[in-house]
Amino acid sequence: MQDLQLDWLRAFVAVVDAGSLSAAAGQVHRSQSAVSMQLKKLEQAAGCVLLLRSPRALALTAAGAELLPHARRVLAAHAAALDTLHAAQVSGQLRLGVPEDYAVAYLGNVLRDYAGRFPAVEINLVCEQSTALIRKVESGELDLAVVSRDAPDRGEYLFDEAMVWVGDSQHAAWLREPLPIALYELGSRARSAVLDAVEARQRAWRVVYSSPSVAGQLAAVHSGMAVAVLTACSVPAGIQVLGSAQGLPALPALQVALIRSPHSQGARACDVMQQMIRQALRKEPPAF
Repeated sequence: MQDLQLDWLRAFVAVVDAGSLSAAAGQVHRSQSAVSMQLKKLEQAAGCVLLLRSPRALALTAAGAELLPHARRVLAAHAAALDTLHAAQVSGQLRLGVPEDYAVAYLGNVLRDYAGRFPAVEINLVCEQSTALIRKVESGELDLAVVSRDAPDRGEYLFDEAMVWVGDSQHAAWLREPLPIALYELGSRARSAVLDAVEARQRAWRVVYSSPSVAGQLAAVHSGMAVAVLTACSVPAGIQVLGSAQGLPALPALQVALIRSPHSQGARACDVMQQMIRQALRKEPPAF
């Protein structure tokens, strides 16, 4: 029986997470043909088919599903070993982006642990909406970012984040016609999803407030100007979560992903943060 090489396992996990060979190739910095060859070698070593591939979809076989958690543990252990050996060598600056509503809920513990392990790294944290963060990662202004996906193959899938309607019970803005809504900025995935859902319900609406700021949207809600849509993780105490009982439509979840700039390749500080975010936040992706 052949050993299962790290590069083969890394390619396998990347394809599962990215959902396609082409997207995985960008994550592991190999050509699509090289990723395909690594999968072939892994299947030869395993003695069975791990992924069923067609022009439009990929699906794990039973054997692939069994191998996947083992592959993740092997890669995580390898990364941890490198951290132990090279912790003293990790230094420099790390430019990390995250939307305001995800920052405390999901990255607080990661940042604390990272700073404790690698005190020589200066972290520059940028809190903006996903639309802005994606552009900055692509241009090299940021090394790494946690974002809401604007496309199915954007970055590495981490988890689904629910969106919820919120309002102030004293003002009951949801009873007004047309429905007054406070929304994220133009171009955001969340804004489009909300308006699509309201229009599908055939309810009249108007935007009374538009901002990338969660605090600004909450101000609009508290003042009675509007209802708003927030990510579930950012709903504060004292705000009423609304739904079908108030005549509001169900909302789709946002896919949260981890993206990295190609300009950051070889930066150990970024490698380690990427792995720590994966370990802390990633759930298994939805079925293909």
